[in-house]
Amino acid sequence: MKRCVQCGLPETYETIEFDENSVCNICNQKNYRDTDIDWQSRKKTLDKLIETYRGKYEYDCIIPFSGGKDSTFTLHYLIKEYGIKPLVVQFNHGFMRPNLLKNNERTFKELGVDVHSFTPNWKLVKRLMLEALIRKGDFCWHCHTGIFAYPMHVALKYKTPLIFWGEPSSEYTAYYDYREDEIETVDETRFNRFVNLGITAEDMQGMISSDFDFDPRDMTPFTYPSIRDLKRLKYHSVCLGSYIPWDTKKQSKLIMDELGWQGDQVEGMPWDIYPYEKIECYLQGVRDYIKFLKRGYSRVTQMTALDLRKGEISKPDADALIKEFEGKRPPSLDLFLEYLDMSETEFNELVMKLIVPPFKPDFSAIEDAPKTWDFDTWFREKKA
Repeated sequence: MKRCVQCGLPETYETIEFDENSVCNICNQKNYRDTDIDWQSRKKTLDKLIETYRGKYEYDCIIPFSGGKDSTFTLHYLIKEYGIKPLVVQFNHGFMRPNLLKNNERTFKELGVDVHSFTPNWKLVKRLMLEALIRKGDFCWHCHTGIFAYPMHVALKYKTPLIFWGEPSSEYTAYYDYREDEIETVDETRFNRFVNLGITAEDMQGMISSDFDFDPRDMTPFTYPSIRDLKRLKYHSVCLGSYIPWDTKKQSKLIMDELGWQGDQVEGMPWDIYPYEKIECYLQGVRDYIKFLKRGYSRVTQMTALDLRKGEISKPDADALIKEFEGKRPPSLDLFLEYLDMSETEFNELVMKLIVPPFKPDFSAIEDAPKTWDFDTWFREKKA
């Protein structure tokens, strides 16, 4: 496969393009971010944005919150820098890990915030996971649509028009970039462009209704609210990372030092190097494994690409990490197959229909990843 000569991302990476020097567009975006953006001016724009909404509604803003590094930093930064009163909105995808829950409790108590948490119907979640896996090879449809749609419903409910997200997608894809005229707005266009995998909640309802009995109202959390209602609210939904330069490692260290936020092991990831990455979900290993089977890379490649762009790792060291950790079968796959009542043969056959050329997986060469410390605490429907 062709790869970027700077960061190593392969040609199967979503939205990737290469210039005449075989440097990818994601690397070029990073160069633009670091050299051409007036971050002081953007910070002043953020100041004005905060003051426009401060004290005029039940809450100054809504902050969608997963408990991971980015949403935790966003919450910490906005409270410490501006002293705002936010409503923290958490969509529980159903797979939150023990350490994450402890992090959340410490963060909420340390910062002193109101929290609104929602967990969708588990039986519906399983059916949505299966349908999204079959249709798109990505079982996380319910999580992505819920995380980005549900807080907008809460914004309408509490009549709070300002919504702050964390990391902009410009950090790792080219759906948007950092140009001044393209401040990334987290709206219905973005939702339909890459969040919902091209499947609306109405589409999904039609896909599953023939064999699954549910109340149509259960689909509301996955449905983006009416644009008419949002415009009436005069909503403003943006990423904090569009106004301040994003630095994952520095921000992770800050929340560890000031909030006692703790990293965790993640299946298929080098724990000692990336303890802060994707600790929210105990099916993250399955998601990364499917990505590897479909595209020939996964989370390790993405993380080392970020570090290569910043000059924080050498190419030989990055290649060694990828070779050691990437593409291993996660123990959580057993749980995943149990939830969906699917055999591993059926799973492999399904994924093979969705691979992105020129990559082709070799199942005979795949090794097992080790269990994480909390694996035996994860929810099982079937007793051993």
